[in-house]
Amino acid sequence: MRMSRRGLLTATTSLGAGLANGMLFAPQITRAQQAAPGGASAWPAERPIQIIVPFPPGGGTDINIRAMTSHFERRLPGARFIVINRPGAGAEVGYTATAQAAPDGYTMGTVITPSLQTIMIERQPRYRLEDFAFLGSIVEDPSGFHVAPDSRFRTVADLVSFARSNPGVVAVGTAGIGSDDHLLMIGLERAADIRLNHIPYAGQAPTVTALIAGHIQVASMNMGESVSLIREGRVRPLATAGTERFAMTREVPTFREAGYPLDTGVVRSLVVPAATPPSIRERLSSMIAATMRDPAWTAEAERLFIPLRYRSAEETRALVFREAEALRAVWQQRPWRDG
Repeated sequence: MRMSRRGLLTATTSLGAGLANGMLFAPQITRAQQAAPGGASAWPAERPIQIIVPFPPGGGTDINIRAMTSHFERRLPGARFIVINRPGAGAEVGYTATAQAAPDGYTMGTVITPSLQTIMIERQPRYRLEDFAFLGSIVEDPSGFHVAPDSRFRTVADLVSFARSNPGVVAVGTAGIGSDDHLLMIGLERAADIRLNHIPYAGQAPTVTALIAGHIQVASMNMGESVSLIREGRVRPLATAGTERFAMTREVPTFREAGYPLDTGVVRSLVVPAATPPSIRERLSSMIAATMRDPAWTAEAERLFIPLRYRSAEETRALVFREAEALRAVWQQRPWRDG
């Protein structure tokens, strides 16, 4: 199975037309508020903008968004940001909260491809892709297989050889059913004609704990979120998905080099409710674009091992919808709900 991370997004467009020139829900500027540099009005500061993260605190997405908020405030004078964690149901709780929020510019949400789409394919959540206006993507992080430092598996070939002789024995931990980690496992099963034992967890932290404790033999995790673990010697990477080696771990081979052209991973994007007026969406999209060009942010992201990849609002929307179609085709061949 070839799951293209880079084919992972598309965007919703202008659903605010007819809302009184796009300003019906717009924050109101008071006389006491100063004009921002460059002539733009300062953002009304009566309350903070909340960014919903659909995962518990401390994970890669949470760290990423919290680190960005101070840079957002520099690019949107007058605004304050707070991060709200809304975990549950594989991110569905957070996605639903964002989709159903007031479209007034004071709620943004973090969405992850492919989970945003896989949830919709495997069940009927209380959101649709059309419920979001995409502001831009900020991260692209490939999946990878990791083992304990003393694991018998030194290469992908070792793992495949053992799995062929022992179907269903090798336990692979992932961040959940339908996650990119799970899709990578399914992809290797199909490409190598093997059967693995899927063990879903609620995020990376418990997956790592299970690997170190010997409860699972392989942890399928994103490479960017694993760099510190690799450098500390807590886990050993076997291979990374993607068409080329991951920039932060050049020593780690790709699955493609082992004969399995797998390309799974995540794209993190920021959204607002679809009915948010275009004028507000444009300001928030410009804020994200400016932050992603800011050397101060790129330097901090490098320090935190965050693999940045910017896409515009239009590019993000296109990728999300395009990937949804690709994932539906995969579901028809191999429903990931089956494990």
